Amino acid sequence: DIDAEGRYIEARFGNLSVVSLYLPSGSSGEERQAFKFSVMNRFLPHLKALKLSGRDVVICGDWNIAHQEIDLKNFKGNRKNSGFLPEERAWLSTLFDEVGWVDVYRKLHPTTTDESYTWWSNRGQAWAKNVGWRIDYQIATPAFAAKAVSTSIYIAERFSDHAPLIVEYEDA
Repeated sequence: DIDAEGRYIEARFGNLSVVSLYLPSGSSGEERQAFKFSVMNRFLPHLKALKLSGRDVVICGDWNIAHQEIDLKNFKGNRKNSGFLPEERAWLSTLFDEVGWVDVYRKLHPTTTDESYTWWSNRGQAWAKNVGWRIDYQIATPAFAAKAVSTSIYIAERFSDHAPLIVEYEDA
């Protein structure tokens, strides 16, 4: 049942795997947060195996987690909210620091804050005031991440509460 909601699809092109991911949100209540943690725990072995597969891999999508304080406008007020819980952030740290995945945006922009947001609440004036979160990622194997030459977040038009994260890769 890990993907009963259709949250993962992988396309293979030669030695490159391009994955689209939509990690569950836990913001609608305790039951959904428990489901999110369950998916994260069951997904980790797959991410480890994928990393060790020898393939170039990039996982693109909504991870529903802001990893660091610089990844959201109001980090102090969100420490106990889904998407910025210590357990969620630690899980991403495990992916990066122990498993060896690379946050491609942060590789190219290690300290950027306000320009890095990819999601804004539909409540209040979050979009207008740029009170956002960076919860959409392209996370890649190190060899593929090394091919990234530029990133941008497309905000010229608003399609939804998320903005597309664009990464240009050389020779990809």
